[in-house]
Amino acid sequence: MAIPEPSFSVGIEEEYLLVDKETRDLAPEPPEALLAKAEKALRGQVSPEFLRSQIEVGTRVCRSVQEARDQLVELRSTVGSIADEFGLAPIAASTHPFAHWESQQHTNKERYHLLAHDLQHVVRRLVICGMHVHVGIEDDDLRIDLLGQAPYFLPHLLALSTSSPFWQGTQTGLKSYRLSVFDELPRTGIPHNFSSYSEYERTIELMVSAGLIEDATKIWWDMRPSARFPTLEMRVTDVCPLIEDAIAIAALYQCILRFLYRLRRQNQRWRHYPPFLIRENRWRAQRYGIEEGMVDFGKGAMVPFSHLLEELFDLLAEDAAYFGCAAEVAHARTILRRGTSADRQLARYEAVKALGGSEHAALVAVVDELVEETMTLPGTTTPQLEPKVGTGS
Repeated sequence: MAIPEPSFSVGIEEEYLLVDKETRDLAPEPPEALLAKAEKALRGQVSPEFLRSQIEVGTRVCRSVQEARDQLVELRSTVGSIADEFGLAPIAASTHPFAHWESQQHTNKERYHLLAHDLQHVVRRLVICGMHVHVGIEDDDLRIDLLGQAPYFLPHLLALSTSSPFWQGTQTGLKSYRLSVFDELPRTGIPHNFSSYSEYERTIELMVSAGLIEDATKIWWDMRPSARFPTLEMRVTDVCPLIEDAIAIAALYQCILRFLYRLRRQNQRWRHYPPFLIRENRWRAQRYGIEEGMVDFGKGAMVPFSHLLEELFDLLAEDAAYFGCAAEVAHARTILRRGTSADRQLARYEAVKALGGSEHAALVAVVDELVEETMTLPGTTTPQLEPKVGTGS
């Protein structure tokens, strides 16, 4: 029996850190009125996150990545305007350059109280943000089938998204330090390969009946069947300050799933590679971003990331044309040429230091750049922060 073609609808969730515009540090206790005003303005598209210094937005179900972009522009613009009223600004980066996790407080909600109790010290360090992309795959077994094949491509998406090179004022040497923090949680990383949706359901039911988890929302793999929607949710990527970078990654993910569906329709599959190998490329993306290349498992050799990206473009050309998102997919070349957010943050930091700026001044300059990039949106005015006095501040 033929599987009905999925809708391939798109939804994007982004998590932001709220920065005090005076100190450039995180705002550990933003006014409750800020979230209340945002919730009223955005009608269910904004919510608190685990930490009070975070806020999450989500598009509605979108027919295209272009529609998702339009919604993200509105969401970022609205959150930015409301935060500004309270002397704050959002940054779409996966870590703050110098904030300390010990100073943060978790949100006063029952779900977050339970998380804090269950995960203890591990979850307190979770001062990180990500971008999640949902793609509509309505057939249960097809969703599980694609879950087993798509992880091969997750390191490619992670590499393009990296935005967390700093942690607590330290240059970590990683482009996505966020994953180092997140991987301390249980049930993270490359998803398990299930033979069917029934096997997946039985596994979740066993964990729930054993009291290990309340429901499938406590599964935090790099990619998972959503517990709320008939979608495959990609969760491996850092959040991108530049909105066009985020849309390029969402378009690539949507096209990857359709490509794998096309193979299935022709009674073919993407070659299975052990998770052990995929984790190596995941690590290389986490460590180097787009700089040092990844392993081509077919060749058994290290290959420049630019070569892998061009091969991916060739595989997805038909799908990009089908969705009308060839320009969005091709924007990944711009990311490659310009560098990811992590690359730009490090360059800004080094530039200020080269001019004689202090360590703190360099980190503040990185925050300023993140605020500017986050709020650089079509049809809006880019916010200007009051400059810190002197390079030695």
